[in-house]
Amino acid sequence: MICDCGTITLSLSLCHSRDDNSLFLSLCHPGDDNYGRKLVIFSSCQMPPSHQLDHHRLLEYLKYTLDQYVESDYTLVYFHHGLRSSNKPSLRWLRDAYREFDRKYKKNLKALYVVHPTNFIRILWNIFKPLISHKFGKKVTYVNYLVELRDHLNFDQLIIPPDVLRHDERLQAAQKGGPPPPAKTPPPRPPLPTQQFGVSLQYIREKNTGLMIPPVMSQTVSYLKNKGLQTEGIFRRSARVQLIKDIQKLYNQGKPVVFEQFGDVHVPAVILKTFLRELPEPLLTFSLYDHILDLVRVESSLRVSMCKHIVERLPEPNYIVLKYLLCFLHMVSQQSLINKMSPSNLGCVFGVNLAWPRQGSVSLTALPSLNIFTEILIEHYHAVFSSRCPSAQVLP
Repeated sequence: MICDCGTITLSLSLCHSRDDNSLFLSLCHPGDDNYGRKLVIFSSCQMPPSHQLDHHRLLEYLKYTLDQYVESDYTLVYFHHGLRSSNKPSLRWLRDAYREFDRKYKKNLKALYVVHPTNFIRILWNIFKPLISHKFGKKVTYVNYLVELRDHLNFDQLIIPPDVLRHDERLQAAQKGGPPPPAKTPPPRPPLPTQQFGVSLQYIREKNTGLMIPPVMSQTVSYLKNKGLQTEGIFRRSARVQLIKDIQKLYNQGKPVVFEQFGDVHVPAVILKTFLRELPEPLLTFSLYDHILDLVRVESSLRVSMCKHIVERLPEPNYIVLKYLLCFLHMVSQQSLINKMSPSNLGCVFGVNLAWPRQGSVSLTALPSLNIFTEILIEHYHAVFSSRCPSAQVLP
């Protein structure tokens, strides 16, 4: 099971035959992890018996999937439960697969979470240890229970196979003394008056005397406009996890943030994406999500006008913030010969941070619509936004 954005089941010709034994894999995209990195998930319980599977095609499929994300920092989660003698690949195939995934795949992998490890995993690790670099080894974290993922991922948006969920319940029930008592969740604290992350645009506006652009957005955009427009791969890289948490805390407490002191333009870039991702409702709102998905059904020549029509249905506060953001992203795209961030590349980065469904995750089939929609807003910024100019609008 490979995941990077919602759920859709596809029939993939990874098996030896092309009859009903064709392997069905579920693909999803929970978005980014808590640190702004793309998330990819592989689940062993989806693997069919080895005699039915063409392992060469499986390897090509894995490479094809990862090729969509390895240019950016990404995180890999491996659900080990479900790997049995009947569907376990050979050690030779595992060795060849590790060698096949060259530096391109390993360099931007920032974390590998191995969920529900067994003795087999530890034995395998010792066998492959001579082949694995120390630097790569430091990226691996063993996760004994699913709850441990909450500190690193948007757990509620993960689509976890039922077999894995049941296995996790059995493991917890088998703990000494029986199942642990259910943890008492403390009532949520009311947000601080200065809160920026995890609160609505309306809340920020009301607590900032009607300021239309949230301070975290205006400050990150202002810094990036002056310092980051020519940075190659801007918005594709992550930053130190603890540093991002510390900056979020400063913003939420209403304390000043001076990006110059960090000396890394990727820091404000990650902060901007994190702010968008943590809005209780996406900037493009839940109500417009299905309309955005309809974009791919429309002829290419009509898509700009359709995007304009969709955007003009936004409430004015959302429209003003979106126009501010897209004006800046248009500036970024105009430097794409230097920063390598074309409207298409920016669309892939920001699409899932601007729109998501009210329930569940963004499906793989929804990704093209979200990415193309965002790409059009960036590339055709003037055509999309020129006719609606609210009196309170602010531009970077």
